[in-house]
Amino acid sequence: MLRMLAYPDKPAPGDGVAILSPAAGLPAIFPAPYELGLSRLEKDFGLVPVEYPTTRVLGASPAARAADVNAAFADPSIKAVLTAIGGEDQIKVLRHLDPDVLRANPKPFFGLSDNTNLCNYLWNLGIVSYYGGAIMTAFGRGGAMHAQTEEALRAALFTHDEYELRPATGYSDVDRDWGDPETLLSEPELFPGDGWQWHGPSHEVTGPSWGGCLEIVDWNLRVGTHIRPPATYDGCVLFLETSEELPDANYVYRVVMAMGERGLLQHFGAAVVGRPKAWSMDRRPTPERKAEYIAAQREAVLRAFTEYNPDIPLVFNVDIGHTDPQLVVPYGGTVTVAPAAGRVTVRY
Repeated sequence: MLRMLAYPDKPAPGDGVAILSPAAGLPAIFPAPYELGLSRLEKDFGLVPVEYPTTRVLGASPAARAADVNAAFADPSIKAVLTAIGGEDQIKVLRHLDPDVLRANPKPFFGLSDNTNLCNYLWNLGIVSYYGGAIMTAFGRGGAMHAQTEEALRAALFTHDEYELRPATGYSDVDRDWGDPETLLSEPELFPGDGWQWHGPSHEVTGPSWGGCLEIVDWNLRVGTHIRPPATYDGCVLFLETSEELPDANYVYRVVMAMGERGLLQHFGAAVVGRPKAWSMDRRPTPERKAEYIAAQREAVLRAFTEYNPDIPLVFNVDIGHTDPQLVVPYGGTVTVAPAAGRVTVRY
């Protein structure tokens, strides 16, 4: 039987929402995109941001960051919890969380990348969260929010409606220097969107989603504490995307292979794979090399599914995760993958 998670109540304009840095306190280093994101959250979305003690603290301890999470969920005046950005050690925070507090006070939690850890933690408690919506990237984007990001975030923040994810007509994966004041004055250059790529059978699949950032899923597989028995994921829609670390195709294959060897991969009913980020400040490939990188990553995922679960539909290049626009996936919420219609629909 499919595991159905509970949707938390949504905020309304005028409500207070917690702004946390449970992964990394990067607002301490780059205040400009953070402040811009807060301003848009308040002026354009009508929500009242409430910061917690470690939100602007770089290097805060895992226990201190967890205390902010516990406090935000426990506070009845806080109607949602949004994260500033990702990081690299949130898995250390999880042991300090109070599951009874989070379970008794479910709230919409928005985060991606390293925040996969918290999304998965809430999934295990039976609570739907939201993969996307980082303050410094989605809200704090230079020039203006991407129209598709803004539309998806409004739907995810304020409604429980069904929402169709659509291929971006233009996207970017190129980072810009947050230390340069000019960065926030103009929108990033967009590359032509090349649509989604479908593989496998054409039957429609509906189920709760599970997954997140591939590198963080890998950590959870290695630690094992927060991964449930394989049958728990039966019929779920797996979604995966990769980060600015630009993992190579061999690494991507090995992580998905490990999911197969653990018996997880065989239980998913469909898979949604994000558009790979193929550019970083440290690695600036030519357009040709970017195309090769994206193709190699897709082939790595296909290879693993061919070996372990070849009879499910897969869709690639969906705009979730570390590229722009940053659409929102309800983590544990209902996702429908409809290959014949070329559609992916989520329920927020």
